[in-house]
This record gives sequence, structure tokens and C-alpha cells, in this order.
Amino acid sequence: MFGIGMPEMIIILVIALIVIGPNKLPELAKSLGKGLAEFKKASEDFQKNVREEASKSDEKDAASAPAQVAAAAPSPHVETPAAAAHAAPVEKKDTPAA
Repeated sequence: MFGIGMPEMIIILVIALIVIGPNKLPELAKSLGKGLAEFKKASEDFQKNVREEASKSDEKDAASAPAQVAAAAPSPHVETPAAAAHAAPVEKKDTPAA
């Protein structure tokens, strides 16, 4: 757990017992446990919300994909070189330079 072995845990507990005192140590441990449980629950809720938003975003992207494909598709009127040869020539007007 956190790279702490049994000897280190015993030293930490002895120091906590000396600093905090034997009367308040169980109360402190209880409040620490509650805090960790609340943190874990909040973390799980956050992860759940992120997953839900990601799936909603994926669904939205999937629903808009056909519309994007239709918009990106070329128009049915495509001018081929043969059709361009039969088109009326465009008249160019020369404009005098000022």
C-alpha cells in the first residue's frame, strides 16, 4: 500500500499514538476512513459522468455523420471535359489599365 511496508506502518502508528494520543486516535481513524470513502465515491461519480458525456458525444457524432457525408458528396451535376467543350465560350472583356 503506497510502497509502505509493515515496519514503516508500525513507526507511523507509534508516532501518531504519541502525537495524537490514544483517546483521539480511533476518532481520527474513523474520520479518515469516512473521508476516503467519500473521496472514492466522488471519484466514481466523476468517472461515470465522464463516460456518459463521452457516449452522448459519440452518439451525437454518429447521428450527424450521415448529414456530413451528404454535405461533402459532390453535386450530381459534374462537368466533364466533353461537356465543357460543348459549352458556349465565355467572352472576355479587356479592361484598359488605369
